[in-house]
Amino acid sequence: MPDETEASGPQAASLRAILAERRAEASRAAQEATGLDEAVLERLVRTFYATARRDPVIGPLFAGIEDWEGHVTKIHDFWSSVALKTGRYHGQPMAAHAPLGLRPEHFARWLALFEQTAREICTVEAAEYLLERARRIASSLEHGMAFQRGELPQPVTAPGRAPRASTRTLS
Repeated sequence: MPDETEASGPQAASLRAILAERRAEASRAAQEATGLDEAVLERLVRTFYATARRDPVIGPLFAGIEDWEGHVTKIHDFWSSVALKTGRYHGQPMAAHAPLGLRPEHFARWLALFEQTAREICTVEAAEYLLERARRIASSLEHGMAFQRGELPQPVTAPGRAPRASTRTLS
């Protein structure tokens, strides 16, 4: 069954307009609360991935990317959708990451580098806002990857941190 945004006719057009206005309102609220905007997000994405590509733990994961500028644009669209509610990203993160063989150490390193970069580039409010979302995204992907491997994620709590997922094999 198609969703409301795929329908046609005057009612569908009206619904799309309402949804677009709600998205714009949410975007304005996020920007006002955090100081984030498209320029900050692009700088964050470019800085983070410049560091991540050189990292010994997660850098090799990016070796297969041939169109780096296209990848940066896609990731910027992703974070614009996540942080500013723009709705620009239409990909499938789980499917995109599934072939990479990601393990808990990859997620931990990704989060550490992302946190470092966010705290360097963003306001305190923006960094916290992004990090809360990054942790949820990483947890979701990590759980999905573990499930695909036939493992059941187990919570692990590091001192001063929210629980992180670890895994055990399903019997």
